[in-house]
Amino acid sequence: MLRVERSNPKLAPVLTPIAQLSTLNSSSAPPPAPYRGRLAPSPTGHLHLGHARTFWIAQQRARAAGGTLVLRNDDLDAVRFRLDFVDAMLEDLRWLGFSWEEPMISQSSRRQRYRAALERLHAAGLIFPCTRSRRDVIEAAGAPHEGAADDEPVYPIQFRPTNEAPLPPLGENITVNWRFRVPTGDEITFHDECLGRQCAVAGRDFGDFLAWRKDDTPSYQLATVVDDAELGITEVVRGADLVKSTFRQLLLFRALGWSVPRFFHAPLMLDEHGVRLAKRHDALSLRTLRERGVTPQEIVAQFEAPR
Repeated sequence: MLRVERSNPKLAPVLTPIAQLSTLNSSSAPPPAPYRGRLAPSPTGHLHLGHARTFWIAQQRARAAGGTLVLRNDDLDAVRFRLDFVDAMLEDLRWLGFSWEEPMISQSSRRQRYRAALERLHAAGLIFPCTRSRRDVIEAAGAPHEGAADDEPVYPIQFRPTNEAPLPPLGENITVNWRFRVPTGDEITFHDECLGRQCAVAGRDFGDFLAWRKDDTPSYQLATVVDDAELGITEVVRGADLVKSTFRQLLLFRALGWSVPRFFHAPLMLDEHGVRLAKRHDALSLRTLRERGVTPQEIVAQFEAPR
């Protein structure tokens, strides 16, 4: 995992020394041109140093391949979304020297595309309605627990309707959760450009997952797959905490008949307590670092420093 060295006195009060990332120049070459990557921040808080490091890796890999980057505004979280966070993320990204293909893509403007994909899954009988709460799933007898607190718990197979059960229509306005029916027992594998071979068993390591939410919004998994496929993304660079999401997304790519991009999951940045950086770490937000006089060059130098 990557931490930032205390080589810069202005960064020392807010950055914790950690081991340097060694896999950026992986022996696995980036996909051949035309390379198309993406930055996908969520406007639910200020960007922090961990975001910057992952985005920097994405930009370096795009440049090395002579490709381009798309900026995707993941603004589907109506509860935590704030317009000023969109303005702040654009300002912070430009301050750090990032560039991307215009215009920025906002997920909130692509709802019809996600709904169309959901209808295809429904027509194929690959999703089912679910009235169980997250608490129901967690408290179910024998229900496995996934590692990340913000990840979906494994959905108990006894909650799943039988294959013979009639599938109700989606309805114009969706008021219940719809889950994707995973192929229980299937081994899902992929090669990660950073972490190597990754493997999980459907129904054991992850269960039937949300495709559409009862507040009538697409899940992260479905929206991301639709975007990556339709925007022609050839490689997805993101944090290692999303490896398990990749297994789910591979099933959606397969179900929808779309080509799968390559994946590069970067090790996470941790704070001084060994906890991964999140938007609650205001001391490591790009806003705070700017206010303390840290320059873009000093931040990038930490990412480029030799081991």
